[in-house]
Amino acid sequence: MLNSAVPAITRTPHPKALPMPQSGPKHPAKHTSSLKVYLRLLSYLRPFLGLFTVSIVGYVIFASSQPMMAAVLKYFVDGLTAPADVTHHALPLIGSVQLMYGVPLLLVMIITWQGIGSFFGNYYLARVSLGLINDLRRALFDNLLRLPNAYFDQHNSGHLISRITYNVTMVTGAATDAIKVVIREGLTVVFLFSYLLWMNWKLTLVMLAILPIIGGMVASASRKFRKQSKKIQVAMGDLTHIASETIQGYRVVRSFGGEDYESARFKAASEDNTAKQLRMVKTGATFTPALQFVIFTTMATVLFLVLLLRGDSSAGDLVSYITAAGMLPKPIRQLSEVSGTIQKGIAGAESIFSQLDEATETDRGTVERERVSGRLEVRGLSFTYPGSAQPVLRDLDFSVAPGQMVAIVGRSGSGKSTLASLIPRFYHHAEGQILIDGVDVEDYTLKNLRRHIALVTQQVVLFNDTVARNIAYGDLAQAPRAEIEQAAEAAFAREFIDRLPQGFDTLVGENGVLLSGGQRQRLAIARALLKNAPILILDEATSALDTESERHIQAALDRVMQGRTTLVIAHRLSTIEKADLILVMDQGQIVERGTHAELLAANGHYARLHAVQFEEGTEDAGDDSAA
Repeated sequence: MLNSAVPAITRTPHPKALPMPQSGPKHPAKHTSSLKVYLRLLSYLRPFLGLFTVSIVGYVIFASSQPMMAAVLKYFVDGLTAPADVTHHALPLIGSVQLMYGVPLLLVMIITWQGIGSFFGNYYLARVSLGLINDLRRALFDNLLRLPNAYFDQHNSGHLISRITYNVTMVTGAATDAIKVVIREGLTVVFLFSYLLWMNWKLTLVMLAILPIIGGMVASASRKFRKQSKKIQVAMGDLTHIASETIQGYRVVRSFGGEDYESARFKAASEDNTAKQLRMVKTGATFTPALQFVIFTTMATVLFLVLLLRGDSSAGDLVSYITAAGMLPKPIRQLSEVSGTIQKGIAGAESIFSQLDEATETDRGTVERERVSGRLEVRGLSFTYPGSAQPVLRDLDFSVAPGQMVAIVGRSGSGKSTLASLIPRFYHHAEGQILIDGVDVEDYTLKNLRRHIALVTQQVVLFNDTVARNIAYGDLAQAPRAEIEQAAEAAFAREFIDRLPQGFDTLVGENGVLLSGGQRQRLAIARALLKNAPILILDEATSALDTESERHIQAALDRVMQGRTTLVIAHRLSTIEKADLILVMDQGQIVERGTHAELLAANGHYARLHAVQFEEGTEDAGDDSAA
């Protein structure tokens, strides 16, 4: 044993790092401590508890090998300094054996033991980490599918995508990589300190004196890391958003010479992100040398005391003690640095949990019907968007009999599309009623309600998949191929589909970029036909099309409207002349109603809209003939 006369030193309590409150919360009452956020994050490790336990066992094995390495040096040095006639020594695990054979054999055994622990620790923790990433990403994505429309109105897509990609990676670093360091390096420190206390407990207490200093440094750095991590996440979301917007709108960017503007915008966001990342690196780069200075100053003091007070200790004892003490700075430094990883993860976890805690689409409905007749009634309907004081709809009343076609016209901003969004309950109305077959839409279950409604909008959404799968999407995915082809035929889409390279199996590109506007619209109509819903909502389905495409689509719409209750929101009045009822809206109210002929005869709002469009149409026709 290493003996010394170093007096026992009173140990200062280790100061606990104060948890940082969540910065910038929407509601002050919702402050969440770091510990609560971290414990909630760790709860996602429950499904991987078995794998996690195996990894911990591996790290226990790895950590236990560290003092063994120092102990081997004791026998090696004692063997070098021992008389030549001393050839045998009692070694742990081996017994009495010649040192020239025993020490190398013991070293190989320890390295093998360490390797086994390292494999089990690293491999099984990696499985836990990848599983956690998968679970969190799926939870976020599935949650996005259930969030109400209002959430997407208030959050841009770039930040939502960044949350699923960048933030999840930060979170898993805190949940797995940080735990790996805490367990492996923490156990290493425990084993090394235990060995040092066994060698000389008084001298070891000198090193314990630095723990309060390290604790204070870690607490200070943790606060900076968490604050900077939140800023980096916001900056990364901005970067993703700008890139996403530019990629999606590349035609507009090129058409209007926006390349320099977008380049400058992206440059500013990228430089802002880089500056925030550098501030994080600067904090870490300052923290690590300062910590090393404290640790190695303590080590220097220990070395001085060992040399001053060596007593009757052997050279092997001295070398073994100093080696074990010299092993301590690395795990202590890694333990202190892990605070940055944890704080980055906590900042990411807060943003993830803020989304997961958002209320999903409200569905208190209980009514489910196999099929409705399609009678639609609107009674005293008023609506104001959340967060707005200005009502969009005011006291609407009308009814549509099964199989009838009702058109809604009016200037932009009059509330037409809002009405179309309320029927399938994309938003909830607080005043009035929307009834389908006498039952309020709020009383239907969401899935059942939307099964009875087919929606075709001006902005057609297609996925980067085949033509057939874009027609038979979602609940229609199992539709027979023959029915898909019949729907395409009825939508007048078959004529262009057959000319595509692989017909119905042709990929249409992102959002149908490989198709024309009219072709995309006809695929949307084919999708509505295949759904065969009793209620059809056409939200300006032909307003952006050329005359020839409109003629094809109008023929398709005439076919799709047969036998269905149809609500047509129209910009071009020529497409709704056959409507059973036309409602004219202005500033959220119905100001006129009647047939096309009745409204023209009334010489009111509708007649003025019709006259303006008729004049525009005449001018266009004149321009075409002159050309």
